[in-house]
Amino acid sequence: MSDAAQGQRGRLQIGLMMRSGDHPVPGAGRVVPWSELREIAIAAEEAGVDTLFAPDHLMFRSYGSFDSIPVGETKGCWEVWTLLSAIAGITSRVTLGPFVACTSFREPALLAKMADTLDEVSGGRLLLGLGAGYHVPEYTAFGFPHDRLASRFEEALQIILPLLKGEHVTFHGRFYDVDDCVLVPHGPRPDGPPIWIGARQPRMLRLVARYADAYNTMAHSVPETAEQQLGLLDEACEEVGRNPDTIMKTIGAYVAFPGAEDDPGGVHANSIVGEPEQVAERFHALHKVGVQHINLFASPWGLRAVEQLGKTIEHLRALGS
Repeated sequence: MSDAAQGQRGRLQIGLMMRSGDHPVPGAGRVVPWSELREIAIAAEEAGVDTLFAPDHLMFRSYGSFDSIPVGETKGCWEVWTLLSAIAGITSRVTLGPFVACTSFREPALLAKMADTLDEVSGGRLLLGLGAGYHVPEYTAFGFPHDRLASRFEEALQIILPLLKGEHVTFHGRFYDVDDCVLVPHGPRPDGPPIWIGARQPRMLRLVARYADAYNTMAHSVPETAEQQLGLLDEACEEVGRNPDTIMKTIGAYVAFPGAEDDPGGVHANSIVGEPEQVAERFHALHKVGVQHINLFASPWGLRAVEQLGKTIEHLRALGS
């Protein structure tokens, strides 16, 4: 990264994933009731966390990489837009976002309306993460089509983004149709909330380069892999003629503080492991290669993780990140 780009980067922002379901993955493994999520959200804001994210999933069943769920069992989490709206009402500073909103769960124009309303309710604190979706069992269970997800995503972007900018949209595609649609009333920001898109494959990376305000890549624990993936975004930006410095660089990461081994979901193999000072040093190294925001899947999940994360943020700021 150039010196000029480093100068524009600012301090490293820290996000926390609100693990709200019982899918047995690190940092989760049990249903967390709203009463506890409420305490976690308030404590996280007080600890200096910048962003609170929540997952947009409807259910989990054994399928492909989800082999940790016994066949015949169903896991799940709370609905993301309801949860984020509730968090908006009890916080005042943190930004909020779905990580990420699945564009194929809701008609794109309706999704834009929901996002615009949450941006209003939160006072302009929404970060709109968008993704194509992937977990087939939730599609079949809830009655959503799951073919051509990348193509559906590309069409959805052409409806959602201009609507959030206050434009009238008429679009007739293969999957979606809208006629003279507009968001009235319009939320607090004329250009709408920032758009975050996660991607790894060339086609999706080109969509990031063309449409996104921020790029997210999962999951990184060392600077080398993050820097390599961010380099692929630079290549995609060159293809579409966009300056990559105009896109915020974000990553997702697993972090395991002392006691994480007691979590129902265990410790992810690619976790950043250690005491708060050691974790802060790794964050600082990631920041130095261009990472501007880290969304953390933290263990041991709950107030214990928030307490350790608060100490990590103190060490991080002392390092100058």
